[in-house]
Amino acid sequence: MSGETDLNKMLETLSPALDPVSYVYVSCPPERADLSDDLGAFATIREAEGLTLILPVEVASKAGFDTASPQRRITLQVHSSLESVGLTAAVSAALATGGVPANMIAGYYHDHILVPANLANLAMEILTGVASSS
Repeated sequence: MSGETDLNKMLETLSPALDPVSYVYVSCPPERADLSDDLGAFATIREAEGLTLILPVEVASKAGFDTASPQRRITLQVHSSLESVGLTAAVSAALATGGVPANMIAGYYHDHILVPANLANLAMEILTGVASSS
């Protein structure tokens, strides 16, 4: 498997990037799984209770979903291995210490963090500090 596994190297090269788009989490019944493709979800998660979609706020609003809790996505540009240990823990601990709730999503190449939109700049400051102090 490709990607970095050394925690110190990953933290040194986090290179967090803030997506300009705001997102919301929405839930659809399992029989409406087709909405994922129809709405162009950033991510989908199938759960017993339904299908979670992470949608741009504008798309969710047009589709009639609640958009009261906008999130911003921060992508860690470091190519972390799916077999690496500690990156999620280190990043979420730093954000928690700063009072920033974080929802982590791992992709094949990068980790993504969804944070409340009003705390996105603070989250970026914290993550930049993690990278510079490693």
